[in-house]
Amino acid sequence: MARIELAEKYLEEAKDYINKKDAVQASEKMYKVVEECIKALAETLNTLETQEARKNGRWFMWLLGSAARSVANRLGRPEIVETWALAYDVHVWGFHEAKYNVDNVAWGLAYIERLLKITKDVVETSSKK
Repeated sequence: MARIELAEKYLEEAKDYINKKDAVQASEKMYKVVEECIKALAETLNTLETQEARKNGRWFMWLLGSAARSVANRLGRPEIVETWALAYDVHVWGFHEAKYNVDNVAWGLAYIERLLKITKDVVETSSKK
């Protein structure tokens, strides 16, 4: 799935930016990993938010937050919403406001990597049905 490939690419870029001590760009790439994972999960599960995004021709931020909750509830995985919240926080304070240093950003990598694994597992399982 293209979204998973993008998420993997963004994850590698985030790690590179962390190694370069660039918290702003690392924050944006980390957010993008989570955004692609939420979209992939929502599309795989055909949530109401996916249908709304298709109707509008785009994903709005509020739809992504709602989709994270829908997916987390359906899968019984509250960590999906927690990772969305972390990504949103890093997006605002690490990227837009440039207030976080690289240490404030880097600790979130483990959460994002777990979300990517969950996403891959769900998409792969769904494609086998």
